[in-house]
Amino acid sequence: MVTDRSPTAIDETGWHWLRVKHATGFPRQARDGYFPDHDVTRPAAAAEEDLPNIGLEAESIPADRETVRDADRLALETTYLSGKWLVERPAATVDDLWEAVVDDVAAGRFWDAKATTRAGREAFDETEHAVLVFTPNYFDRADVDRVRRRLREAHGVTEEIRYRPDVYTLDGVHEERIGALADSAASRFRT
Repeated sequence: MVTDRSPTAIDETGWHWLRVKHATGFPRQARDGYFPDHDVTRPAAAAEEDLPNIGLEAESIPADRETVRDADRLALETTYLSGKWLVERPAATVDDLWEAVVDDVAAGRFWDAKATTRAGREAFDETEHAVLVFTPNYFDRADVDRVRRRLREAHGVTEEIRYRPDVYTLDGVHEERIGALADSAASRFRT
C-alpha cells in the first residue's frame, strides 16, 4: 500500500508495515538498475561458487557451520537471496530515519525498505519501531557491507545491528532444515 503518511501516523488495525512501493515499484525484483549500479549478482544468476564464506561471524550465529551452509544452499535453490538490516528506533525518531531511508531507496542507494507502523509496533508488542533495509543478494557481502556503511555514515546508525537473510524467515516451511536459524533472533551478520 502506498502512503505519504509516516510510520507513527498509521494506527489502523491490521496495517503493520509501511513499504516503499512508490519508490521501488512492484515486484521489487524488477528494479533492474540496482544490480549494475552496485555490481550485484542477480539472485537467479547466483551459483554454488557464490556461496558466502562463513568467517568470524560464525561465532555469533546460533547454529553450526553446516546448518548455516545448508541454509545458504536452500537460499540458492529457491533463489531467495534477499535479506535485511534491522534498525530499531523509538517513535520520537523513526519518522526522520524512515524519510531518509525512503530517499535512499528512491535514489537507488538502497534496494528496498519497510518499517513497522504504530499499529504494527503495538500489535507486535514492541517498544520500538523496526526499520528494515533490504539487499537483493546476501551472498554479495560487499553490497551488504556498503548498505551498512551508508546506514552508519549517512543516517547515524552507529549501534550494532543485525542482518537476517530472508530464507531464515520462511514461516517455518524449512524449519527442520535450518534449525535455530529460524528463530526470530537469529542473524547472519552483526555489526
